[in-house]
Amino acid sequence: MFPIQTYLSRRAQLRTKMGSGIILLPGNHPSPNNYPNNAYYFRQDSTFLYYFGLNLPSLAGIIDADTGDEILFGDDFTVEDIIWTGPQPTLRELGAQAGVNDCRPMAALADCVARAIRLGRRIHYLPPYRGETKLQLSALLGIAPQMLHDYKSVDLMFAVAEMREVKSDEEIAQMEDAFHIGYAMHTSAMHMCRPGVIEREIAGAIEGVAKSMGLGVSFPSIVSQHGETLHNLNSEGILQEGRLLLVDAGGENLMNYCSDHTRTYPVSGRFTDLQREIYEIVLACHDHIARIVRPGMMYMQEVHLEAYRKLAEGLVGVGLLKGTAEDAVASGAMYLFMPHGLGHGLGMDVHDCENIGERSFDYSQVAERAAQSATCLHRATWRLRPGTILSDEPGIYFIPALIDKCEAEGQYRGIVNYDLLRSRYLDFGGIRIEDDLLVTETGCRIIGDRTIPITVEQLEAVVGR
Repeated sequence: MFPIQTYLSRRAQLRTKMGSGIILLPGNHPSPNNYPNNAYYFRQDSTFLYYFGLNLPSLAGIIDADTGDEILFGDDFTVEDIIWTGPQPTLRELGAQAGVNDCRPMAALADCVARAIRLGRRIHYLPPYRGETKLQLSALLGIAPQMLHDYKSVDLMFAVAEMREVKSDEEIAQMEDAFHIGYAMHTSAMHMCRPGVIEREIAGAIEGVAKSMGLGVSFPSIVSQHGETLHNLNSEGILQEGRLLLVDAGGENLMNYCSDHTRTYPVSGRFTDLQREIYEIVLACHDHIARIVRPGMMYMQEVHLEAYRKLAEGLVGVGLLKGTAEDAVASGAMYLFMPHGLGHGLGMDVHDCENIGERSFDYSQVAERAAQSATCLHRATWRLRPGTILSDEPGIYFIPALIDKCEAEGQYRGIVNYDLLRSRYLDFGGIRIEDDLLVTETGCRIIGDRTIPITVEQLEAVVGR
């Protein structure tokens, strides 16, 4: 945990932002895997962690924005529990760690919420994303699970997202720590990469690295020779000479902060001329974005579209696009080659705050949208601020089904060279390169005290060695 003052300060700031009402922040419960006593690895709710710091299941917090009262709810372990778990801190001891003096049994939460409702007080809660939490909130608030969406607190969504958007120095230090897990994962994968290895062997090895150095992976690892499939979780392929291996993976450190990196490299350890040509285009874009990002930039209009333009320049240069890069971007043709955004926020979640919504410099602009969609995620209005951490992950993908669809519909005719696409690239796969950027007061820097091998020369010196 961070020092107590960190959590006291965060909760005080949240009270000020909210102004009035009861802020209800449930932690996560154990989630059964295939029967109740065999649960998935526990992962605490990130917002509960942010304000209370307690990484144990079946807790809940209330913050009274009017009175300043703070209450931690949970139950002490019984002797029957301790037989299985060993000695555990009491609820009061946990409260002391978080700077909360008022600690009550979980059963008291229902009475506390019921009293607030009788008094006509507003109960602020975030849109729940887990079934157990939906049922808990439904019982506490008397709202059918399918109606919880309609009564969520948009004000709380905005306040939490705005606070978590800007990372403090102590959070940045944790992100630097998480980088080292990612570095070890990716360099391990590179050393294992050679023809005949099963993708699953690499995936298993790097997930073991994440578990040995922290709390495990920050998301299911993508280890695939089919890099054109953006979220390819099938790792059953056998590595083959001439193919490219895409590894998108990251770790979560002991304080629940995440890393997320992608590298793509040849199974043989040597790029072909065609692979190198496309790889250099993606790398040039990655490096260009890392040079230009600065505070005040608009993500969509100034960062994402600039990545598209830089990639388009390269694709024009190799003949896959006709005309100018600007024409290609304006036509929408870049979607054919990179059908995803350049990046996402990063922090305690690998897509930070996307369970509640984030990414807007003026949340009032998206309040109506948030009320309808349960999210204030709107990257078109995301203005970067010092302390923002985002991924920089351009890619070029050759997706046969998407190429077929766009050509059949006559899209980008006269701009995309479909003949060249079909003659040379249909079995190419995809390339993505990803690092994590910290926006500073004057620009940005890549998180980490070293570079995961990234240039053609660096990769060829490491892969398979």
